[in-house]
Amino acid sequence: MSVTDGRVAFVETDDRSWGVNQSIDSLNINPVKGKNVLIKPNFNTADPAPGSTHNATLVALVQKLWDMGAVSIFLGERSFPPTRQVMAQKGVVPLMEALDVQIIDFDKLKTSDWVKFNPKGFHWKDGFRIARPIVEAECLVSTGCLKTHQFGGVFTMSLKLHVGTVPTTRHGFDYMTELHMSPVQQQLIAEINAPFAPDLVVMDGVDTFVDGGPATGARAQGNVFLAATDRVAVDAVGVAVLKSLGSNPTIMNTKIFDHPQLARAAEIGLGVTAATEIHLVAADEASRSRVKKVTAQLN
Repeated sequence: MSVTDGRVAFVETDDRSWGVNQSIDSLNINPVKGKNVLIKPNFNTADPAPGSTHNATLVALVQKLWDMGAVSIFLGERSFPPTRQVMAQKGVVPLMEALDVQIIDFDKLKTSDWVKFNPKGFHWKDGFRIARPIVEAECLVSTGCLKTHQFGGVFTMSLKLHVGTVPTTRHGFDYMTELHMSPVQQQLIAEINAPFAPDLVVMDGVDTFVDGGPATGARAQGNVFLAATDRVAVDAVGVAVLKSLGSNPTIMNTKIFDHPQLARAAEIGLGVTAATEIHLVAADEASRSRVKKVTAQLN
């Protein structure tokens, strides 16, 4: 597992290319250089951002990773409809080919390439499986959207993004039924993340859903990009952003670390355990006043 810290880079912007570059630069790290990089996007469906990763965000991220010295770049995903169908609807394939990015369609994985995990004390009835490319990635970069989730997840950011690393019935496994029918869905979401850790998380909050989601919902202009190495920290800040924008009662009336998704993630060692461990890094002077407002929502 990668070493994480509580720093979360914060950029106020509606320019996705600027947001990608400034948020990563503000962390002052380079986990990519000399590595084979796997990008995990948010392509659950092909709905426009924040329903899915904006193509401009993905292109900017790929270009940035090449600039940072990546040896190779792959894009790996398992969507809700067939993955290639979603990518085709988004026009992703030619974009990635033009940028020398190889696509790994998790729908095409062999049964043996869905690696089973069944840690003691987890809430899954008989463990769960994760796509081997995720588990074995030399460098994993996760890029999600900042939004609410109306089907039990409450919010979907970097932790929830990785539900797309777990197989579905079309792969011969029925984990999604267990997940969506479970009274502890948020804890299950957190636990999916235990076998791996992204080396970098970049979150696009230019457009957000403050209610509804994950595919469609009540939209708001978040005008923010976040970057971090700690999934718990970046999701906590994302929830604080939703609070600052005005969201649904569950978001507004729940203390951030009382959300089971974050509480369980912290409990099993995926990142920070309290807001006091989070340090928001304003990428520029224009972001500083916004950082103060979001920090107030964290505490």
